[in-house]
Amino acid sequence: MKNQGEKLFILDTNVLMHDPTAIFRFEEHDIFLPMVVLEELDSHKKGMSESARNVRQISRFLDELMSESESGNIDDGLALPSSHPSVGARGTPSGRLFFQTEPLVGSLPESLPGNKPDNTILAATLSLQQRMPDKQVILVTKDINLRIKASVVGVHAEDYYNDKVLEDVDLLFSGVDKTESDFWESHGKGMESWTEEGRTYYRLSGPRVRDWRPCQFVAGGDDGSGFDAIVREVDDDTAVLETVRDYRASNATVWGISARNREQNFALNLLMDPEIDFVSLLGAAGTGKTLLTLAAGLAQTLEENLYAEIIMTRVTVPLGEDIGFLPGTEEEKMTPWMGALMDNLEVLTRPEDGGDWGRAATNDLVRNRIKIRSLNFMRGRTFLNRFIILDEAQNLTPKQMKTLITRAGPGSKIICLGNVAQIDTPYLTETTSGLTYVVDRFQHWAHSGHMTLLRGERSRLADYASEVL
Repeated sequence: MKNQGEKLFILDTNVLMHDPTAIFRFEEHDIFLPMVVLEELDSHKKGMSESARNVRQISRFLDELMSESESGNIDDGLALPSSHPSVGARGTPSGRLFFQTEPLVGSLPESLPGNKPDNTILAATLSLQQRMPDKQVILVTKDINLRIKASVVGVHAEDYYNDKVLEDVDLLFSGVDKTESDFWESHGKGMESWTEEGRTYYRLSGPRVRDWRPCQFVAGGDDGSGFDAIVREVDDDTAVLETVRDYRASNATVWGISARNREQNFALNLLMDPEIDFVSLLGAAGTGKTLLTLAAGLAQTLEENLYAEIIMTRVTVPLGEDIGFLPGTEEEKMTPWMGALMDNLEVLTRPEDGGDWGRAATNDLVRNRIKIRSLNFMRGRTFLNRFIILDEAQNLTPKQMKTLITRAGPGSKIICLGNVAQIDTPYLTETTSGLTYVVDRFQHWAHSGHMTLLRGERSRLADYASEVL
């Protein structure tokens, strides 16, 4: 019987390319790197892509561990530190890192030749299982096909779980707490209310208040006609609520756009609040994420002059085959990727009066205040007083998301839009996406808000297609 407490993890190349700090994240357990993994890392070190930078980083980590090793014999393994600046301090004891220093021959089926990197890793894992029967040998890879092949040949394989934000995406913060009919009976005792600058506030207490977050919405009634408020302060079991502005009314439009449902109304309250610096909007196609965000950006940039300009960017992941290099400047290269921006601008820049001349004048005014930028040139930049829109944010890794959000300077606001059900980046899932990461990490900050849009408002055809196709 194997000792379940002693584990040896064999790391695949894609794990290290995805997270270069992975070698520090297995607590007291040992790690083994086959020689083919080092060869693959060496072949991917060149370039300016995120994976190439990660490869160079893991190479620096390995060199650092070798230079600090107290033992001159590499067969004894390299001691992994119990804490590292890249992953934060940890109090648990750490294991050792072993390299393949001699040929490892495992009995693979004849249908799996050993000259392929994945099969070589499988053969090495099988050999280690035979040599170390007292340890639980586990292959860690983000390659689903390799995990399937490992199960076929009798190797225990797992995904890399350390980068998961949540166990299940259904546990992700939605931004709304829907109250039941008896809510006021249990939370209305001793309630205070007052009016300040035309807004109504309520201070209440109760058991449910402990689970609320700053800038979370409290909604009553499933039909959308109940009490709607936003949490402004939370202190133990006491909270201050502020009634939301109703952008569904015809006299409270934003750049000519009104909310069509409760979630869109909540989203506009977040987008139009200058005290909220970061907003994340999740929702399927047709829920109005881009239209609402652009309308709020135009209103605050051109009418209220809160921001100097609107900056919009997105990850350039094609839906089909890549069409090759695009000519022109940075903005011209990004234009084909900004179809959603152009489609929504056509809706927003259609003045009721003025004819073709008025429409052309409005288009010129709007386009001069909207800049399209590529993610590839964001490092080192600082945006002052900008309304920044990150579209298709579900395709960003947590590290890329951190790089982009830290570009915000004084007076800037960042809005992340996306649908975690439509991830196109390899090795990213709903629970490891950078969009899921920021929604979870920002939910306790008083200057951020999140809303999950549920209802499609594009057309009856689009709504029906989303349901049946």
